Amino acid sequence: MHLTLAQMAVTALLIALLPAAIVWTSSDANKYRKLVWVSVFLTFDLIVFGAFTRLTDSGLGCPDWPGCYGAANPFLAHDQIVAAEALMPTGPVTVFKAWIEMIHRYLAMTIGVLIVAMMAQSWNQWLKNRRAEYAPWLPTALFFFVCLQGAFGAWTVTLKLQPVIVTIHLLLGMGLLAMLVWYGGRQNHLNAPRTLVSASPPAMRNIRILAGVAAALLLVQLALGGWTSTNYATLACTDFPLCGGKLVPEMDFEHGFTLWRELGKTAAGHYLPFSALTAIHWVHRNFGFIVALVAGYAAWRAWGHDVLHKTARNIALVLGAQIITGVATIYLSFPLTIAVLHNAGAAALVLLLTMLNYKAKYQYDIAKKAASGAAHPPSSTVRH
Repeated sequence: MHLTLAQMAVTALLIALLPAAIVWTSSDANKYRKLVWVSVFLTFDLIVFGAFTRLTDSGLGCPDWPGCYGAANPFLAHDQIVAAEALMPTGPVTVFKAWIEMIHRYLAMTIGVLIVAMMAQSWNQWLKNRRAEYAPWLPTALFFFVCLQGAFGAWTVTLKLQPVIVTIHLLLGMGLLAMLVWYGGRQNHLNAPRTLVSASPPAMRNIRILAGVAAALLLVQLALGGWTSTNYATLACTDFPLCGGKLVPEMDFEHGFTLWRELGKTAAGHYLPFSALTAIHWVHRNFGFIVALVAGYAAWRAWGHDVLHKTARNIALVLGAQIITGVATIYLSFPLTIAVLHNAGAAALVLLLTMLNYKAKYQYDIAKKAASGAAHPPSSTVRH
């Protein structure tokens, strides 16, 4: 196992050379900020590819961890994978699924390498000059967070896709994206002139509150969406807006929302009743409308402010796309491409709502200072 880990670590380092080269050769004078945003881009890609991995049932394409049948890649484990596929051609282990799973793992390790580089650079620069853009606390938190995410990735495999573990793994991935976006927003504002919006502190405070509530509701919806996906409840309702021809169908909330149980089983080990899957789907579907209303209202309130307008517009566009792809998965019987796009839309909402929250907080701080007679405070007095 130690040899496999060493081989995988070397491979991840080699893969990480590509995004590192992009950062190094970038025309952006601030390479550190570029590193943060490249990490955001790759984390978004990882979430989308993770959805593809889950939706193609490739989560157990390599049934062990961290390698594949004890090897560092499917090339080295080819004979074992082919033998498992021959025994069960439609089972969880195939050559195709093994490659999907291992690509997902290597992409995750690459992001881990970039976060380690980010943390090392921040500590190095902070110890030298104490510059605000290199404050190491968030990069260090990111390092521990990505380690936690890796642990849940391992448990996803070793506990055989237990729904609560897979759902937490998804939420942690979204949380990592949000933390990186927040840090990226901070880097942008620390290295750019302050722009004061034409809004009073109360007006910007209200946008902050709305954006925060929308983000909290989105977190709940992400958990419900992950629970729906990991329990394969997407097609429990095959019509819309009704479910099974009823506004409120027969539902089993007790079994549907029992968290600690095996995939497809109740806590007692019996097969999960269809009414439980219906409950999972129905709650996710209807809670989505609440998220859309609150996030849409937050975007509408932010729309009229120049520094928030672009983010607000993109939130509105993604909300519309999410509704379309969500309904399409029902009417088109869950096509893979649309389902992946629906997951990508969820990640995009995390990114955009995080950015709206950061920008609203930043502008509120400036507006508050301006209202107290300090329109251009020193950077040390502005909280980020």
